[in-house]
Amino acid sequence: MTNIPEWTMHDGYKIPVTGLGTYTLKGEQGVESMTAAIKNGYRLFDSAIRYDNEGTLGEAVKRSGISRDDLFLTSKLRAQYYDYDRALEMIQESLYRANLSYWDLYLLHWPNPKQDQYVEAWKALITAQEKGWVRSIGVCNFMPEHLERLEKETGVKPVINQIELHPYFSQKEQREYNKQHEILTEAWSPLERAGSVLNDETLQNIANQHNKSVGQVVLRWIYQLDTISLPRSSNTHRQRENLELFDFELSDEEIEKINGLTREDGRIADQDPREYEEF
Repeated sequence: MTNIPEWTMHDGYKIPVTGLGTYTLKGEQGVESMTAAIKNGYRLFDSAIRYDNEGTLGEAVKRSGISRDDLFLTSKLRAQYYDYDRALEMIQESLYRANLSYWDLYLLHWPNPKQDQYVEAWKALITAQEKGWVRSIGVCNFMPEHLERLEKETGVKPVINQIELHPYFSQKEQREYNKQHEILTEAWSPLERAGSVLNDETLQNIANQHNKSVGQVVLRWIYQLDTISLPRSSNTHRQRENLELFDFELSDEEIEKINGLTREDGRIADQDPREYEEF
């Protein structure tokens, strides 16, 4: 089993620096993929109400034989449930689905600024934390203005901001803002959903220098950016490969080359958090 380093969040809890994204992993095949990941050494798993797979994750945990306390399990509140009372109901419901007594981390999935309920939903997460339903609370896809408003109106800032981050969209400004405010950055779709980034010539040249795959180089780059990665894979070999990023190091020059691949229009699906509305 790979010994995965951990980082400490500002609330004192620790989180593994890499984990398994579970988007699209559902049903029996999803359970098998997640139990294989646990066997391969993964301890951080990222689920969501929107993924319709909290039950799948719960079943994988049940079958794994691993102590619940040795796992770090995340879910996310869908924006259609941002009303305070509805949010509390759905957090409880997600626990029931997964057959868990608590989530290690619970996130708001999108700010949905036009809906303008994310502060109300954040207050519900604070209540859920006080009740012991969740240990740590954070957000996904929040811009600086959204984060500032949360802290100003509640006095509580997120421990995590999970954002789209890959070589074609490196989010330097957002990462720096998060770091300045003691908010850890977590990367969704770090391998650009197995897109063109895996065939990038610059990345391939760096990978050849280290006798590593492009995916491993990208995940190592994310780690050296002080960011948590959540690659998704149902393939057992690929799962193991994605954990083999702690036995080599990228030079400053290589980091800068990868940083230089970022694009202004690099978002995978053009989901700008200032405009995108999730329901």
